[in-house]
Amino acid sequence: MSNTTHYNLPITGMTCANCVTTVERNIKKVDGIDQAVVNLSSERASFEINSSKVTLDMVLDRIRRAGYDVASGEVALSISGLSDSADSQRLEKVLMLIDGILKASVNLASEKANIEYIPTVINLKEIGELIEQAGFSTAEITDSGEDVEAELRKAEYAKQKRLMWLGVILATPLFILSMSRDFNLLPAAIATAPWLDWLFFVLATPVQFYVGASYYKSGFKSLVNGSANMDVLVAMGSSAAYFYSIAVLLNLIPGHLYFETSAVIITLIRVGKYLEARAKGRTGDSVRKLMDLRPAEAQILRNGEKLSIPVEEVVVGDVVIVRPGEKFPVDGIVIKGRSTVDESMLTGEAMPVDKAPGDTVIGATINRSGSLEFEAAMVGKDTALAQIIKLVEDAQGSKAPIQNLADRISAIFVPTVILIAGLTFAAWYFIAAAPVAGAEMDLFTRAMINAVAVLLIACPCAMGLATPTAVMVGTGRGAEMGVLYKSGEALERASEIGVVLLDKTGTLTRGQPSVTDVIVENSRLSENDFLQLAASAEQQSEHPLGEALVAEANNRSLSLDKVDAFQAIVGHGVDAQVAGHHIRVGNLRMMESIGIKLNGLNEKVTQLQSDGKTAVLVEENGEIQGIIGIADTLKPMAHEAVSTLQDMGLQVGMLTGDNQLAAKAIADELGLDYFLAEVLPGDKASEIRGLQDAGKKIAMVGDGINDAPALAQADLGIAIGTGTDIAMAAAPVVLISSDLRAVPKALKLAKRSVRTIKENLFWAFFYNIILIPAAAIGLLNPMLAAGAMALSDVFVIGNSLRLRGFSPKS
Repeated sequence: MSNTTHYNLPITGMTCANCVTTVERNIKKVDGIDQAVVNLSSERASFEINSSKVTLDMVLDRIRRAGYDVASGEVALSISGLSDSADSQRLEKVLMLIDGILKASVNLASEKANIEYIPTVINLKEIGELIEQAGFSTAEITDSGEDVEAELRKAEYAKQKRLMWLGVILATPLFILSMSRDFNLLPAAIATAPWLDWLFFVLATPVQFYVGASYYKSGFKSLVNGSANMDVLVAMGSSAAYFYSIAVLLNLIPGHLYFETSAVIITLIRVGKYLEARAKGRTGDSVRKLMDLRPAEAQILRNGEKLSIPVEEVVVGDVVIVRPGEKFPVDGIVIKGRSTVDESMLTGEAMPVDKAPGDTVIGATINRSGSLEFEAAMVGKDTALAQIIKLVEDAQGSKAPIQNLADRISAIFVPTVILIAGLTFAAWYFIAAAPVAGAEMDLFTRAMINAVAVLLIACPCAMGLATPTAVMVGTGRGAEMGVLYKSGEALERASEIGVVLLDKTGTLTRGQPSVTDVIVENSRLSENDFLQLAASAEQQSEHPLGEALVAEANNRSLSLDKVDAFQAIVGHGVDAQVAGHHIRVGNLRMMESIGIKLNGLNEKVTQLQSDGKTAVLVEENGEIQGIIGIADTLKPMAHEAVSTLQDMGLQVGMLTGDNQLAAKAIADELGLDYFLAEVLPGDKASEIRGLQDAGKKIAMVGDGINDAPALAQADLGIAIGTGTDIAMAAAPVVLISSDLRAVPKALKLAKRSVRTIKENLFWAFFYNIILIPAAAIGLLNPMLAAGAMALSDVFVIGNSLRLRGFSPKS
């Protein structure tokens, strides 16, 4: 058994929900693949191979046998180091063994390698590295596959546009002439001329078999694979009108010509497909925007020389220079300079962030003020932006559980519609006898027209697109706001939450203690002198409380005195000699152990402790000089985040391992609905399980390793992006920034996205439930049916695109 390998393949040739089912079914026919998810909107197939006996080629073969293909790119590379034909053959073999490379041809004479590859499996940089590992070197010549999917989608859009206009050019005069003759608007000599019927044939035939060719091809492939898709309906409906007209034209049967019906049907559906292709192109705008954030080049220092190189060539350890107004090309650690950085494109927060030596910078963010030098720490696929793009693409390729209903219906939809069309024909032909009002029409023609209308009004595409388009746009909009949903399921779960539980340390609070109170009573020292004395004694301490004292002194620009002697007393505090003074800084136990009286400060100590703060006492030469209160303070936006969640009708609670007093102080300050203190990491998951057993849908927000079990247990785990990798791996939703206001944003966007999905599904089902019977009883002619069917897809996609304008305040 080998390691599991995940693949995300760009599929071509899919037109409706039945195509999705066909591709999924064929991928799962490969032994060793249990699950496959195919998304109609993103046109991606996602699956895992966890067996050494299964290869990607076996999956590709299955997809192609089903009548579909995978988008691929071609690149021509110049190869140096080829000495003879054996080298070229060896390199070809090496390349063909690599997953994602479909074809490889190495020409010794021209020293070029022509390679066809799948861009979602392997990229050009990786191909170049593999060639070098084989003992050769390469330089890129052309790259028609830089964004293969985008180019294919663009080509598909251009093709749909070309076919649409050809259909319009041919069908419009056909429709006008035919209708004019039907309503006696043409001169008698023209209306009765035999050549007019043949003109109709000449205009309709290219539309039927060139503009509509894809419907025949796709419909045939669908039937061969044991299913029936939307194209089967279109091919059957338009062919019935076309071939019936051929029979009338050749005087094989009496009746009316319906060439304009077949031509207009195909043209209207082609117009719909064109609008759909244009709209679907916009559902992936968010990912493209993220990709466009990356700068093309980087300024680096190598061997004392300043170089400008493509960003792909930056390696870990390079010193990168970024001037004001420029984007950071990769992730790294600042080593020189100070500046402010705009991280809004990744975090969604507009306020710039100060950066100094030791701080982390993220690729694609913008340097605003000063020049910075930083050491590259993450490059290529390891950068934060690359990881975000991958998360978003994975989410957009996934399915929300709500889609299962649409999938089940789509699987039986087309056969059911064909059956209804057959029953419609039979009912009109064998049962109905009254002619259509105002027109003479034989029973066969009337039965055929109504059956064709049933075939054309049905639209499984709207059902197939209802969920994936909303998931794509919703997850993309989330990424723009600094919220990453890992799957469509996470999006749906987030919409159902009733209770939000928050970790305290690092989530609600800053995660590091800071000075909150400086109390000097009955002391000869001023507040600043007192703090300077305490911080001077603590400056060699490694305890977080000591570091908090030193940080506060630095914030007040206080200069610290030299320490002559220092001793840390575990569990108590420190004992130090500073500028000739004997100073002890520690807790109440320390002072009691050495018999120091508190000089009436007992109540102050008790008050600080009841507020959840740590009371640090400072003694100088045998006398208490004052007390310093230290606590892990709330993040600036915690109040707003909690109140917003409560305004949404959600209960908000806190789970923490901290002591009861500290937890109660935080809970009271925030107005939380409830809290649980002194909870061990393993017990957090148990507490959540208890709430779930009571029927509550729980979201857990955390950032630490100790939060991972709770994040996994909750109905929805939300990890703070500044937290640990383990927490982020355990949570289906990740907030890129540490700003808690992103939590209500994530839940609001999820609710809006799921509401959009339900609107789409309602429209798709309602449309078919109402209009199929209407067509069956003769209330819709085939041309109106085709137009309505084309518009249904556009409506669903357009409704999903409204999520692009989502604002948490709306």
